[in-house]
Amino acid sequence: MTIKSVLTCLVGVLSLISCQTTTKSSKADYQIVPLPLEISEKATEAFSLTASTKITYPKGNEVLKKNAEFLSQYIEKQSGIKLSVTEQTEATENIIALKTDFASENKEAYQLSVNQKNITINGASEAGVFYGIQTLRKSIPVEQVNAVELHSVTITDTPRFGYRGAHLDVARHFFPIDSIKIFVDMLALHNMNTFHWHLTDDQGWRIESKKYPELTQVGSKRKETVIGRNSGEYDGKPYGGFYTQDQLKEIVAYAKDRHITVIPEVDLPGHMQAALATYPELGCTGGPYEVWTQWGVSDDVLCAGNQKVYGFIEDILNEVADIFPSEYIHIGGDESPKVRWEKCPKCQLKIKELGFKKDAHHTAEEYLQSHVISFAERVLAKRGRRIIGWDEILEGGIAPNATVMSWRGIEGGTFAAQTGHDAIMTPMSFLYFDYYQSQDTENEPLAIGGYVPVERAYSFEPVPEVLTPEKRKHILGVQANIWTEYIKTFKQVQYMALPRFAALAEVQWTQPEKKNYPDFLKRVVPLIKIYELYGYNYATHIFDLKSDITATKGNIEVSFATVDNAPIYFTLDGSEPTEKSEKYSQPIKIAQDVQLRAVGIRESGKTRIFAEDFKFNKATARPIKMLSTIYPSYKYNGETVLVDGSTGRENFKTGRWIAFSGDDLEAVIDLGSATEVSKVAFNANVITGDWIYDARSFSVAVSDDGENFREVASEAYPSEKEGHKSEIRTHALSFETLKTRFVKVKITSERSIPDWHTQAKGKLGFLFVDEITIE
Repeated sequence: MTIKSVLTCLVGVLSLISCQTTTKSSKADYQIVPLPLEISEKATEAFSLTASTKITYPKGNEVLKKNAEFLSQYIEKQSGIKLSVTEQTEATENIIALKTDFASENKEAYQLSVNQKNITINGASEAGVFYGIQTLRKSIPVEQVNAVELHSVTITDTPRFGYRGAHLDVARHFFPIDSIKIFVDMLALHNMNTFHWHLTDDQGWRIESKKYPELTQVGSKRKETVIGRNSGEYDGKPYGGFYTQDQLKEIVAYAKDRHITVIPEVDLPGHMQAALATYPELGCTGGPYEVWTQWGVSDDVLCAGNQKVYGFIEDILNEVADIFPSEYIHIGGDESPKVRWEKCPKCQLKIKELGFKKDAHHTAEEYLQSHVISFAERVLAKRGRRIIGWDEILEGGIAPNATVMSWRGIEGGTFAAQTGHDAIMTPMSFLYFDYYQSQDTENEPLAIGGYVPVERAYSFEPVPEVLTPEKRKHILGVQANIWTEYIKTFKQVQYMALPRFAALAEVQWTQPEKKNYPDFLKRVVPLIKIYELYGYNYATHIFDLKSDITATKGNIEVSFATVDNAPIYFTLDGSEPTEKSEKYSQPIKIAQDVQLRAVGIRESGKTRIFAEDFKFNKATARPIKMLSTIYPSYKYNGETVLVDGSTGRENFKTGRWIAFSGDDLEAVIDLGSATEVSKVAFNANVITGDWIYDARSFSVAVSDDGENFREVASEAYPSEKEGHKSEIRTHALSFETLKTRFVKVKITSERSIPDWHTQAKGKLGFLFVDEITIE
């Protein structure tokens, strides 16, 4: 080989080495979820985090040592940079120093400081440091690099609420210990400090009991499971599972390392059929009972007149208190039917002994339930514990030191706070994450129903305005719930939780004046990259198309947007858009009788973004004024859903339908100018099993000035015939063509449900309406 060739090879080798050692870096971004209280950026040089950076903690502080190890693991997972962990030394440069001398009354507060020389995470306690670590972790991009550039900043942060929780039901469907640990990790990522673990119900008992071992031998197993929503058909497959006491303690310790408290729930006196199947003598009828194979609320509950029941409650609660060191124990108290107690001689004798009588506020049986709850409270008070119960524990009078978990709305929590009791807000219309999160329910996993998209969860305000500043202190915090009747796998649990946990985190942590949903959508995208890194299954609905429809003279203008600026394609003939269709780049101006379809396409066509069809008419996007009151629980986006060009599907809780009960729909649509009209129509969702009935009448009136109206058409509809219905009906009124500017629509609701509907006869029906069309 010649000298020249040797030199050439040497140059090539050196060049290769040079390429291999080239520094690849990324830049941190402190705009994270949940958004910190104060972010003060400085115009100085950045800190360069590399493999030579060390994480230090005070000598002898084992909790901060564990925190430091978590931080090292997070950084290595996200960037590929492995940092060593060491006790605090005299070195002050190129370190991430963990400290606990930050002055704050809130022990979860922290200050994160970055300058050219070092990073300091100073907490008011070890928990505060942990949340500072989460902030630093989420600021670092998910990208394999040699260095991360962190520009100088001081972040001072403290959570809004002290109770920040999420609930998981394992009674309906059981998930192994490894899955529960992942769930705890998900809570930590979102700055939550409480895991509410629902462990017993009619469909399964999941806690090992040393004193009552048959509870898991019998009560943890059901012979089969109903298919779908109580269809009457069953899968014929035995189902079961439970946690040993050692496994339960393992989760308690795992959560504690991540500054999360586990609150167990043993639901009583209702939701106890699994226990009754094991010990039938604890029920009012004596059985026989079986672990329930269907969903819903069983009429069979613990017999409140049987003294053995009180011994059982005391024994179980003491065992639970031995396993779980939490200050709070959840005792349920919800959905406990009184039908057995009303007929049970023992319960009626107990009512007589205690002197309970029906009054204007409560039945005698409701007072009996309060007696059972108060007994449970006394048992736990002896152990230095406190009880939490669902808002039904208010019925019959609340136990003196009980905390209310308000799930049927915020009313229960509001009342509790007004009467001096602590409350946790978890209303189903905002924070039940077993509800659908998309209106496209046909392409979603089967869910219990309802509709809680990310935006709705994000919009929740936990502190009622009616409370005085002093009473507001009783609102301890916020929790979301995941019930698992229709959630069979842990991947589906993740799908239902994420990214709604991100919205929940901001409700729990961030001050309300700093919340901003469009800004949140930008900040949640980097968080989703962390989901992907850890293999979490998440829903992608936040990437769906967002539309803005406005009406101008003679046409309708439609604008689209996506969170991640995905390309958008559309058609105007109702056909399926593809990448060969016309590409959207500016507002589309179209005629009123066009059917628009649009999709966004992410990742080079791999992921389609769901977009609804729009079928426009003369009412679309026109101003609409409601003259009657929308039922508050089903108001959603208000009257505008009636004229947005998009039609609701079968699920009445998707936000596409608005409801009326005890009132009628009366609204005026302004067409903008004198317009020819000859037909007005609307859709009604009829689901009589849910007390949702058809309209009883429909009338149309017109006006040129918006003040003086004349009726041009009307129609009455008969009372619903016997037999439950579930269907969408369209009602239309045609009349001679005329010119008008204002159209008034009145649709009356069912004021007295027919007698054949035995559970609801004589009560007010609900009227659900969507999409008023004018031709």
